[in-house]
Amino acid sequence: MIREPFVPTEGIHNFRDYGGWQVSGGGHVRSGLLYRSGQHVGASDADLAAIDALDIRTVIDLRGTSERERNPCRRGEGFAAEVIAHDGETSSSPPHMDVDADTTTAQFARQRMIAVYTRMPRNPAMIAMFGRYFRALDQRDGASLVHCFAGKDRTGVAAMLLLHVLGASEEDQLAEFLRTNQAPTISVLREQSVPGIEQRLGRKLEEDAIRALLEVHEDYLATYRKEVARDHGSLDAYLETVIGVDEPMRERLHTRLVA
Repeated sequence: MIREPFVPTEGIHNFRDYGGWQVSGGGHVRSGLLYRSGQHVGASDADLAAIDALDIRTVIDLRGTSERERNPCRRGEGFAAEVIAHDGETSSSPPHMDVDADTTTAQFARQRMIAVYTRMPRNPAMIAMFGRYFRALDQRDGASLVHCFAGKDRTGVAAMLLLHVLGASEEDQLAEFLRTNQAPTISVLREQSVPGIEQRLGRKLEEDAIRALLEVHEDYLATYRKEVARDHGSLDAYLETVIGVDEPMRERLHTRLVA
């Protein structure tokens, strides 16, 4: 496994390489090809230079149209990647900002996040974007970046699905998901999120509620898996029949992304 997955950034939250994990049958997910992050609206010039040096050729932006319009990503002078995005909304709002009047305590904040993961497996826009994500990794050469607003919920599920397809253990899929909580840039996400949430609520959030919204927890991902299993029997069946990841695609992805 890669020793230091996080790419140092000043204005981007949770930018990291999600390769390096061991896979069944031997080998590991290649490093230097798979990146994930939050949005780049606050990227510094140094951040943009660091991204350009990674030679990322494909960006899968899981945000909806209104999110992209409110928070346009900054790009470096050397940026030449194809950006894949949804024409429409992928969520009513960034998942961690999908709050209501009760979302001031950790209990209610966690319930809101559980609701996000309950809906996500059936969200037509997210199904479409996860399919485009897999097709891009299957068809395009070079490194890729998948991101959303915070780089933790929609992006976290995308990364989990790919690691599952490549043969990483469920334990390591969860470890990659929870690694978000180790990101050294949580202050960036707080600045981009908390004032807007509190303005929407008209009150201050408790610190534990902020953490429930800005971090990820094991039961969030467990909820997603449970809903998939309830509707489709297994994650593999869901990937094949809903997302469109058939056996030939699995083999191609394994050949390209596993060393």
